[in-house]
Amino acid sequence: MFNRAAFYAALRGGVLFPNGFTQGQVDGFERLLNVWEQFYSADPLGDLAYDLATSFHETAATMHPIIERGGRSYFKKYEPGTKLGKILGNTVKGDGYRFRGEGDVQNTGRRNAKFASDRLNETFGLGIDLVANPALRGDPIISAHSLFLGNREGWWTGKDLRDFIDDIDESDAEDLREFIAARRVVNGTDKAEKIGRYALLFEKALRGAVEPRPLPIDLPTTVCKS
Repeated sequence: MFNRAAFYAALRGGVLFPNGFTQGQVDGFERLLNVWEQFYSADPLGDLAYDLATSFHETAATMHPIIERGGRSYFKKYEPGTKLGKILGNTVKGDGYRFRGEGDVQNTGRRNAKFASDRLNETFGLGIDLVANPALRGDPIISAHSLFLGNREGWWTGKDLRDFIDDIDESDAEDLREFIAARRVVNGTDKAEKIGRYALLFEKALRGAVEPRPLPIDLPTTVCKS
């Protein structure tokens, strides 16, 4: 469990939030931390740090799912037949705009919408169809699961967090190296160092906020003498 007050205190006034938090940012963090604690708390803390850094970057620091920005013509690069469109599994004219990035991790393309639907339905029994209803990729809870489970399982690029991040608290230099490499889970090397440095800051805040689990109490055995 996390001491949420300690987590926010560690970040407030720092590099990421020099002016403190808006209520919207706090609400976004609470959403993500609640989903993590309920469903992913057994995963390494470094994963959560990287996931929060990913959301911070991909949502323009709002900590809420957003839709990829740009006019309709911008998304022609994702249309069927283009290099990116083929990678994203877009097959129908208009897919480039229809399946533009959305969510904490910017789920992009028909292929990823289908894959996310299948895995979320298998894992949580949600009964959703993100191909028929792409806007659901921005649902706050679906988006959170797509961030955490998608990065854990390697939905986006075939690389997953275990390929790069271990469960060991090491030097800042080593942790940063792992976080920089982990960008390959989401989007190659784009902004890799920048996001890696975000993750390092989140990791420090999280480790300082972890509340130790209480040790079991061994009651003394009473020996009755007759």
